[in-house]
Amino acid sequence: MNRRHFVGQSLLGSLWLWLTGNSLAAESERPNILWITSEDHGPHLGCYGDLYADTPNLDLFAERGMLFKRAWSTAPVCAAARTALITGVYPPSLGAEHMRSLVSMPAFMKMYPQFLREAGYYCSNNSKEDYNLIKPDGVWDDSSPQGHWRNRPAGQPFFSVFNYTMTHESQIRAPDANTIHDPAGVRVPAYLPDTPEVRSNWAQYYDRITQLDSVVGERLAELEEAGQAKDTIVFFYSDHGSGIPRSKRWPYNSGLHVPMIVYFPDKWRHLAPVEYGPGVQSERLVDFMDLAPTTLSIVGIEPTSYMQGRAFAGPFQQQSKPYMHAFRGRMDDRYDLSRTVTDGRYLYMRHYMPHRIYGQYVTYMFETQATQVWKQRYDEGRLNEVQRKFWEPKPPEELYDLENDIDEINNLVDSPAHHSILAELKRVQQDWILSSRDFGFLPENEIHTRAVGSTPYETALDRNRYPLERIINAAERAASLAPGDTAELVAAFNDTDSAVRYWAALGLLMRKEAGISAGQAELVEALSDSAPAVRVAAAEALGMYGSPVDLQASLATLAELIEVEGNEVFVPMMALAALDAMEEKAIPLRSNIEAVRIDGVTRVRPDGNEIERLRSKILSDMR
Repeated sequence: MNRRHFVGQSLLGSLWLWLTGNSLAAESERPNILWITSEDHGPHLGCYGDLYADTPNLDLFAERGMLFKRAWSTAPVCAAARTALITGVYPPSLGAEHMRSLVSMPAFMKMYPQFLREAGYYCSNNSKEDYNLIKPDGVWDDSSPQGHWRNRPAGQPFFSVFNYTMTHESQIRAPDANTIHDPAGVRVPAYLPDTPEVRSNWAQYYDRITQLDSVVGERLAELEEAGQAKDTIVFFYSDHGSGIPRSKRWPYNSGLHVPMIVYFPDKWRHLAPVEYGPGVQSERLVDFMDLAPTTLSIVGIEPTSYMQGRAFAGPFQQQSKPYMHAFRGRMDDRYDLSRTVTDGRYLYMRHYMPHRIYGQYVTYMFETQATQVWKQRYDEGRLNEVQRKFWEPKPPEELYDLENDIDEINNLVDSPAHHSILAELKRVQQDWILSSRDFGFLPENEIHTRAVGSTPYETALDRNRYPLERIINAAERAASLAPGDTAELVAAFNDTDSAVRYWAALGLLMRKEAGISAGQAELVEALSDSAPAVRVAAAEALGMYGSPVDLQASLATLAELIEVEGNEVFVPMMALAALDAMEEKAIPLRSNIEAVRIDGVTRVRPDGNEIERLRSKILSDMR
């Protein structure tokens, strides 16, 4: 491989001076904090043992600081991940799990920069926000492309974020790219086909990582040159795994494992993690819910009780958590629901919509050549068993040994030798749903309608307005696919809570013809349910697997539900997705689909383009 550094020796020399503390920083009473973040970037660095990577600055930074080997994002996509970062709260607890959604926070909650500003810090962000939350006033002193710690008043301590996008998914899909990294040197994961397109996307990604490495070096040298190095604690991490398909958007380790390196100068070493030392590689489990409480602890603020993470530095640091949790919700215009937990060695994933394939059509994902060729080869029957799975329905559960199966392809759910760890992680995952008051088991429109006059977070705590135990019981039975659960799903159509009825309809849909046979009368009655999401699920079940009469009733129902009224986009999204799944059976509604308009949508998150993408996809497939 032709390995060419994008950074000169002078920059490395400046970085070494910075790391050894040879600066002229003035004494201050409180540390500065600098966050350097990247996007769509897994732990593909030399300091993480990746021999294909060319990252001299970050490797040197890791030698002088501490590297977290098991750092995780809380979500495998940016907006959801940043929601956990900015609050220290699990986004499904906030009703904020869905990509580019927008919900209210309780009045008593703050985004962590608000705490810092109240403590006298100058807070700058350069410049991405992308939260799934309505941002309160006063979060940042400056959040813009000009945001910089240099702009603070003299003598004021700073908290400063610089976010870099050169590793983003959109930057690694140039056709016929002439890469510095030789595509022949790529290690292609076992789940991907080994094609020139796949190798090119990976090589472009590694080129971009090296460009990022150069910028990190410049940012650190800038601190040294300004005399701030001795007073600045530095964090480097990325928002989630790589933009290569089956990493980004998926709560596998490949979509959640991120690089995280921290550096505490000598003056502030007493605030460092207890295991801190130059070159230390920590086994501690750290995820994005931990960063807000850690930052508050570093500046001497005791983390607020509603934060669900644990501080790993500062006077309020706690012992490592035993497990980390993550999730998948709606991705652009495609609904899904998965939950993941790890103990660091094993990863357990629970799919609550196993009837949806892994690789649901997300327009943006399909702009990457690796995605295109992967799907093309599936359609042509040119993939092996492992590579085919992404384009097929999911199993209800997955379990992987991350030490012995780095590509996460050997599902151990049926392994007798792993029965105890499966039972343990399954119990932990179910307990977390209940203790975190996971609001994601509602259809998205009800996240908003149930919270009218309140917030999703507060509504989720109200067991009368959100009977989670009954809802999760229905969801578990629905997603189990077990024939023995069918009778209880049919009975659940009589439940007074619409979310229970929604999962009952989904459970019969997942069981295909057997589900329709068991609950055809209940599904037909559900076409008139007071809850739109129940009607959508029932219509999809009857349309997919019912009789011709059932199909006609299904289409009549969906024809009403795809109409966009005002700013209501969630029900039309669900209804259009149902029609997309029905494929040629949806052709009688071609004119209805063509007539769908989003003129009344106010263009906030989601902005209505999700409906336009679904509409275009369905009509294109009908040609």
